[in-house]
Amino acid sequence: MRIQVENISKSIQGKQVLRDVSFSVEAGQSLALLGPNGSGKSTLLRIIAGLLPADGVHVTIGGDRVDRLSPRKLAQRLGFVTQEAGTTDAIAVHDAVKLGRTPWLSFASPFGADDQRLVDQAMRDMAIDTHRDKLFNALSGGEKQRVHIARVLAQAPQVFLLDEPTNHLDIRHQIAIIDWAKHQEATVAMALHDLNHAFACDRVAVLRDGSLEAFGEPDTVLTADVVGPIFQVAVHQIRAAHLDHPVLTFAKKNGSDQDQPVVVPISARR
Repeated sequence: MRIQVENISKSIQGKQVLRDVSFSVEAGQSLALLGPNGSGKSTLLRIIAGLLPADGVHVTIGGDRVDRLSPRKLAQRLGFVTQEAGTTDAIAVHDAVKLGRTPWLSFASPFGADDQRLVDQAMRDMAIDTHRDKLFNALSGGEKQRVHIARVLAQAPQVFLLDEPTNHLDIRHQIAIIDWAKHQEATVAMALHDLNHAFACDRVAVLRDGSLEAFGEPDTVLTADVVGPIFQVAVHQIRAAHLDHPVLTFAKKNGSDQDQPVVVPISARR
């Protein structure tokens, strides 16, 4: 399903958080949402998910306004994983993932074999099937994050929204999540912290102070000229024969040509 964001603005407690943001993500595409801390990424995702109202404008999913869909219809179309998806409930992992099927269940259509297959597959996809009987509140932060993603997978929506989905995950599971997003047939929009992970997406949107500063294909957006001024760092590109895109590295920005990268992220695509 296509996501259409038109002139979205949002003020919270008198502070302008988003300013006239517009873009579209075509059905089946993946979008990386980037930006410095406080740039409005999480707020924008929550507006797209229908959890926050925008100021006077609207978002459409599959041609329908989000604010006019019933919660059940919206949950059948869209799944959302928040940045800090935590709970203290003593619920088994399997039961937590089963909650993803709720939008599809009714008195006339109770939980059945097809639902169970979706739940089992989601747990395998997120490598948590061996934890099915463990209590959610006893898991590590990374394991909890994979449970929440599995819950949304079991939901089987046509649009996935993920706020920092690699949060708390080790590098192996980070790469697995990015690879999953890359190969989804559904539409995926996710806020990311590691800029190099964004090379795996079809489109990249960069926010700064609530405004959309850049939007387009990764190769045109993830450049030193775009990224450097927005994140206030010196950006260097490294190319390797086994990669089909450059890897960005970063250094403190002090105006010197002698700056050397101090962090070398691992690329999500090999």
